[in-house]
Order: sequence, then C-alpha cells, then structure tokens
Amino acid sequence: MIVRKKYPILPFTFCLILLICSFTAPLAVYSQQDTNPVLPDTEEARQLLEDSLSIVEIDHEIDRITVRLDELQKMQDQLQVQIEDMGLRIEDRRERAGAVLRSYYMGERNQLYLMLISAKDLAGFFRILDYYDIIMQNDRDTLQAYNHRYRSLASAQAEAARNETQLQEVKESLLQQRKRVLALEQQVDGALSASSNPEAMKKLIQEFTLYWENVGLYEVKRHFQALAGAMDNLPQFIQGSKNMLRTNGKVYTIDIHQDDLNGFLRSQDTIFETFAFRFEDGKVIASGESGNLSLLIEGKYTIINEPENAIMFQVDKLVFNRLELPDTTRRALQEEFDMNFYPKALVSFLKATEVTSTDQRLIVKLELDL
Repeated sequence: MIVRKKYPILPFTFCLILLICSFTAPLAVYSQQDTNPVLPDTEEARQLLEDSLSIVEIDHEIDRITVRLDELQKMQDQLQVQIEDMGLRIEDRRERAGAVLRSYYMGERNQLYLMLISAKDLAGFFRILDYYDIIMQNDRDTLQAYNHRYRSLASAQAEAARNETQLQEVKESLLQQRKRVLALEQQVDGALSASSNPEAMKKLIQEFTLYWENVGLYEVKRHFQALAGAMDNLPQFIQGSKNMLRTNGKVYTIDIHQDDLNGFLRSQDTIFETFAFRFEDGKVIASGESGNLSLLIEGKYTIINEPENAIMFQVDKLVFNRLELPDTTRRALQEEFDMNFYPKALVSFLKATEVTSTDQRLIVKLELDL
C-alpha cells in the first residue's frame, strides 16, 4: 500500500509566503488579498511545483482507475455466475436437441410421413397431418430454444473475455500510474532536500495545491464546459455563414478563419472575451488570461470514425498558470467534456475525411456518405 506524504494545509486566508528567485533566494511576503500563489521565476522551482501538481492529479487518476477496476471486477463476477447458470440450463436443451437431430438422422420422422401418405380416408389424413404438425413444431421449438441458449452462452463468454482483457489493461494502467507517482515523489523529495529552505518550498507547494483544487480545477473545467457547449451550436453557425461551406458537387469544404471562430465563441459565452483560438502549423491553440489566471490548451483536430464520424479535438498540452498538467488530467477532461464536431449535425449525408489547421484557418474536407 502506498502512503502519500501529507502536509498540514494552511488556512487559505493566511499570508502567502512564496519563493521567487531560486531555492537559495530570500522569501517574499505577499498581501493577504492575494489568493493566487505567485510562481517562482526559476526553472527549478517551477519544475518542482509542476511535479507536485502532477502527483496530485495522478493520485486522482489512480482513484478513478481503482473505481473502474472495482466496477469491472464486479461485472466479471456477475458474468461468471451467468455463464455457470447458462451452462447448467443448456445441458437439458442440448439433450433434447440431440434427440431431435438423432430422430431425423435415424429416419424416425420418415415413419410419420409414410403414415400420412398411407391414410385410408380424408379424415384420417387430416388427423395424422395435425399430429405431424404438432411434432414438427415441437422439434422446431426444441432446436430454436437450444440455439437461443447456445448463442446467449457464447455471447456471455465473449463478453467475459473482453472484460477480462479490459481488466488486465486497467490493472496495468494502475500499476504504471503508481510507479509514476513514486518516481515523482522521490524527485520532489530530492529537490526539497537540495533546497536551502525546504519548509518555505513545502508551504508554497501546499498553497498552490490548495489553490489548484479549490480554484484552478474549477476554472479549467469551466473553460472546457464552455467549449463543449459552443461545439453543439457550431453546425448552425456554419450553415448561417456565407462562404464558410462550399462544394464542387462531390467534395464539400468548411473553411473557418480563426477570427470568425472567436467571434462565434464570444457570442456563445462571455468567458471567450479573454480566451481565444488560433490555428497554426497543424496545431490548434486556445489561450487566455483573466486576472491572476492563465490557461493554454494546445492540440489538434483529427478524424475519427468510431463510434461515429467526427472531428475530434485531441488535447496534447494543457498549461495552467505556467504549469503543465499531466496527461492524466488532459485525458480525464476529454472524457468528461465532448469538444468534438459532428459533420452529420451539419448535413446528414456528409462525413469528414480530412482536416488541416494552418495560416489562421481550419479547413475540413467532407464527402458524401451514402
């Protein structure tokens, strides 16, 4: 069991004691009105805070993975119970289906056919025919029931196999994240030991961690939620804009200038008054500052076809107040907020085939999906 190092959290209204220049630099005292810890200017101190924040975020990811692991294990246990129950129930159906098939193979049902054609009168013929229909229907029901049971069992076994694979992947992910946290903890401990004032650095880490969990994460999620909401209305914006959607008959092209996109975003949420997009060299960069908060999201648009055709925004870099957040945070935010663009919401018979971002423009190629 991994034991996390816990430091007592300072009251949020205390004076912030911050290290500005280096590990050996004097401390600077800030006003009680300051609620945002000021980052040190040195690369070493910035890296220490970044590693500390990564520990916090990867710990959250470990918690999420642990919950998912428990869910998958419960599902696997339930599937195994179902499979065992189906296995017992199918034995009876297998015997009955086998008896039916053997009767056909041994020619036993041919006797019924001979009885039918040897009937002495019409009334006898219909009595035998009714009897024949009852037997044939019973045979069909028996075979169909066995087939249904067999397919259900096969489906449950396949689901259990997939679940087992996912279980192993989640367990491996959990192991890797624990290794990452241990390595980062050792790195942070080493940096603290090497500093001339480790207690001051601990206080800085505590204050910034508190600020991130109470203010920073909320602000980051607020921006992602605003982006996800705006993407829902982007198809209507494109449809209502002149020359943004063009076609030569077979290929459709969406051409969005970053100024037009930013104007649209500002019309959707006031948060975009200080937060803007730009397109350059295959990258999509969204950044802004508001008061003591700064946020940068860097990524790219890619085409996906599963579970449906979409232009997916993949976050490659996420920086909050000059500290880069770990991949676990990026992935969790992408899973929580859908910032994709779905071409079929624009025109139902189109699918995206290519997307590029360069020279302040986002270009999307679409083709008929018939």
